[in-house]
Formats: sequence, structure tokens, C-alpha cells
Amino acid sequence: MLSMWDEETVLNKRIFLAHARRTVMKLRQCAIYGKGGIGKSTTTQNLVAALAEAGQKVLIVGCDPKADSTRLMLHEKAQHTIMQLAAEAGSVEDLELDQVLKVGYGGVKCVESGGPEPGVGCAGRGVITAINFLEEEGAYEEDLNYVFYDVLGDVVCGGFAMPIREKKAQEIYIVCSGEMMAMYAANNISKGIVKYASSGSVRLGGLICNSRNVDREG
Repeated sequence: MLSMWDEETVLNKRIFLAHARRTVMKLRQCAIYGKGGIGKSTTTQNLVAALAEAGQKVLIVGCDPKADSTRLMLHEKAQHTIMQLAAEAGSVEDLELDQVLKVGYGGVKCVESGGPEPGVGCAGRGVITAINFLEEEGAYEEDLNYVFYDVLGDVVCGGFAMPIREKKAQEIYIVCSGEMMAMYAANNISKGIVKYASSGSVRLGGLICNSRNVDREG
């Protein structure tokens, strides 16, 4: 039977070790790229769901104007986006974090950047605005193990390349198949990674194959 002093010592040791584990475990930020329709959002959400079931704390940031990166996690058609709510409120400075962040399957935190109305503005700019807002509001300061960015990969403009360019994500994964346009998009994304790899820690983590077994697929 432990004495009161021993019980307190054990409790303090457990608290210290738990804090040490959180301190040592570095937040992993991963970006999933790929051409539209290749299945990157479905792949990302399945991966995140598996991590959540394994006890990991995950934030998923949808960086696609379609705002479908969190649909499966939330069991709904579409989530209100940062850009949409900012337009209604007047500016992004008028928003609070709990207005844009929802908790989905397995306790996964879900955010969608969204984009402007068709034909107006730059969707890539929406990604920049959204990520800056999340940083300022302390979304990354919570006890997270992973942050996943689900990014449109057909056009690697400055906005969509932000997770790479601004060193937000250290690991880049590309969902592709053997079809020509999927490989074309993967090649363009890889060129962008090479451009910024020399000045930062970003690296290509690998290719995720999601083939359809169609004719002439390599």
C-alpha cells in the first residue's frame, strides 16, 4: 500500500511524463495534393478517420473552393466556409474560431477555407486568408498530433502552393493514378515542391495510387 507521499509523487511523475510526451511529439503537418476528381478528399478523410480511431488528435483544413474536404467527417453535404462567413460578417477579423471550426467523426476538427463566387476574385487567396486566420486564432496551439491540408492540385498558383511555400506542411503526398492528366498534375506539384525544398523542410512524402483500372492506364 503506497503512502500519501508516494501517491502524490507517482501522480506528479505521471503528469510530468504526459507533458513530456506532448512536448516531444512534434506536430506533423501534411498536405494532400492531386487533380480534381482523383479522390484526394475521400482518401484524406479515410486516412484522418483511421488516425482518429488510433487515438490521434487531428485537424483537417479544406483548401478547395468546392468545400467538400470535410463532408464525410461531418456527415453533411457542405460545411460553412471561412470565406463565406467572412463575407456575411463583413471581414475575416469579425469571425471567431468556433464559428468556422466543427468537430466531426472521432473528434476530428474540421475547417473549410472556401473561395469567392465564380468569376470573382482568387480562390488561392482564400487559402492564404484561411490559414492566416487559423494561426491568429490559435487553432494550431491545441493538443494536436496532425494537421492535414486537402489542396486542389490542378493549378498550383501562389495561393494553393501556400502550404508548401510558407512551410506550413512538411510532408506532401500526391494522390494520382496512371491517367495522363493525373500524372501531369502530379508532375507539376512535384516541380513546386522541388522549388521550395531547398529553402525549407518540405519534402515529398510519396504518391498515393488511386487508380480506376481503365484502358491505357500506366
